[in-house]
Amino acid sequence: MSNEKLADLLFPSIDKTPNYYLEKYPKRNLKEGAKVVRYAPSPTGFQHIGGVFAALVDERLASESEGVFILRIEDTDQKREVEGAIEDTIATMRNFGMHFNEGMTGETTEIGNYGPYRQSHREEIYKTFAKSLVIKGLAYPCFCSAEELNQIREKQTDMKLTPGYYGEYARCRNLSFEQVKAHIEKGDEFILRLKSPGNIENRVEFHDLIKGDISFPENNQDIVIIKSDGLPTYHFAHAIDDALMRTTHVIRGEEWLSSLPIHVQLFDILGFHTPNFAHIPTIMKQDGETKRKLSKRKDPESAVSYYREEGYPVESVIEYLLNIINSNFEEWREENPQLDYREFPVALEKMSKSGALFDIVKLNDVSKNVIARMKADKVYELYTQWAKEFDKESYDLMIKYSSRAKEIFNIDKDGQKPRKDFEKWSDVKEKIFYLFDELFYMESSEDIELPKNMTLEEAKHITEAYIKVFDINNDKDSWFDNLKSLALELGYAADRKSFKKNPENYKGMVSDVAGAVRSALSHRNNTPDLYTIMQVMGEDMVKERFKKFLEV
Repeated sequence: MSNEKLADLLFPSIDKTPNYYLEKYPKRNLKEGAKVVRYAPSPTGFQHIGGVFAALVDERLASESEGVFILRIEDTDQKREVEGAIEDTIATMRNFGMHFNEGMTGETTEIGNYGPYRQSHREEIYKTFAKSLVIKGLAYPCFCSAEELNQIREKQTDMKLTPGYYGEYARCRNLSFEQVKAHIEKGDEFILRLKSPGNIENRVEFHDLIKGDISFPENNQDIVIIKSDGLPTYHFAHAIDDALMRTTHVIRGEEWLSSLPIHVQLFDILGFHTPNFAHIPTIMKQDGETKRKLSKRKDPESAVSYYREEGYPVESVIEYLLNIINSNFEEWREENPQLDYREFPVALEKMSKSGALFDIVKLNDVSKNVIARMKADKVYELYTQWAKEFDKESYDLMIKYSSRAKEIFNIDKDGQKPRKDFEKWSDVKEKIFYLFDELFYMESSEDIELPKNMTLEEAKHITEAYIKVFDINNDKDSWFDNLKSLALELGYAADRKSFKKNPENYKGMVSDVAGAVRSALSHRNNTPDLYTIMQVMGEDMVKERFKKFLEV
C-alpha cells in the first residue's frame, strides 16, 4: 500500500509539511538557562487551588530564569467544556499576580508569536504532523466500533493479558488501501492510531526533575492520536504543542506520570527533542488517620473562590503554597521578613516526591504573619475592597470612619513584633466591632466578657471608680500610674510580684482592674493595648461606654 496515497485519502486538505511549522516557530532567542514553561488547563471547570499551585511553580521558574510563561488552553475535549472557564482561569491567574508572557488573554484574544494558544484552533497543525506519520507508516486509520473494542478487551481479560489495542489485537493495523478507501467512501467514521514501534520487554530510563531517576517499559499500545471529530488526543497535542512552542520544562501533576512512556515515545517518533519533565505532587488533605486527595466535591478550600470569600489576602495564599512547594520557604521568610516572596528561589529538586499536605491551620498562621507585615493603609485598602463585596455593613463603616479605621489597623504596627490579630478579612469585624457604636450596641449584655473570677457587680464598681480619675489627655505613663493608684484604693495589688507574695491581702492585680475597664469599653477580654484603644475611641465615646455599662 502506498503510504502517500493513504495520507492524501485521509487528509486531502492538508498541504503543509512539519518543516513548515518548525520554521514558522523557530528556536527562541533566550539567555542560557532560561526556562520556557506553560500552564495548560482544560476548560472543563473553574479553577481550583491545585491549578494555582501548579501555575505558581511554572510562573516562578520562568520569572527567576528570565524565561517565558505561557497560558495554553487544552480544549480538545469540547463536550465537557464549561462556559466561562477560560475567563475564570485568566482572571484567577491575574488575581494571584501571575502574568503570562504569551497565551490566551481572553476567550478569543491572545498574545505571542507561537500561537494559536488554544488547541481547538490548531487542528491543521496536528493533522499536518499526523499526515506525516501516515506517510512514514507510523500511523493508520482505525474503524473499530465500540462493540468491537469491547470484544477485544473481554478476550484479553479472559486470557489474563494486558488489555488494549496492540499487536495481533490491533485489527485495523494492516488494512489494505482498498479496504480503507471502501470505509471512507461509505462514510464510516475513523480514528487515527499510532503504530507503536515499542516493545513492552524493553525499559526506558528517564530522569524526572522531582521524582528523580525512574524506569518504565516501552509503550506498545497503538494509542489514538486523532479522534473521530478531527481533534487530537491530549497525548498527541501536547507533544506537538510543547515542541513547537519550544517548551523546555513540562511541569504537571503526578497523575500524568503513568502517561510518560507514551509521551517520551511520541517525542521520539515525531523527531522532537524531549523536554525536561517534572511531575509535581498531588495536594492531599489529612482525613482522620489517612490522607486523601483534596476534593472539589468534599472540600470547600479546594475552590479558588473560597479564599476570596473568606478574605485571605492573595499574598497569604501564595506564601502558603510556596511553603508546600519548598519547605525551606518558612526558614527563608523568617530570615527575610521584609523581602517580597518573589525573591525566594524555587527549586524543583527540593519539592516533595509524595503528596503535598494542605493544612488550613498552617495557612492561617502564614496569613497572620502576612497581614501583620502590612502597613495600616494597605490593610485598610484590602479589607475595604473585600468588605465592599462581602460585608456591606463593614464597608460603609470603613468609608464613614476611614481615619479611625486606619488608626485601628495601625495599633502596634511599628514595633519589633507587630500584632497578629487577623488571619483573614472575615475575622476583622469580630475583632474591631467595639470601636464602632453601630456594631457595639447591637450586642446583648449577655455577650459581655469579664475578667476571670470577676462578677459584673465588681466590674461596675471598678468602672464607677475609674470614671472619676479618667483623663483622655494623660500620656501613657501617667495613665498607668493613675490605674495603679486606683487598684490599690480598691484592694488590688499594683503588680504581680506583690500579689504573688501575699495573695490573701488582695482581690486581684492591677491587670484585673484594667480588665474591668476593658470589658466596660469593649465587652471583650482580649483587645490591643487598653490605653491605645481609649485614644482611638476618644473621650466622648469612652464616657458614653462607661455610662451604658453601669446601666447594664
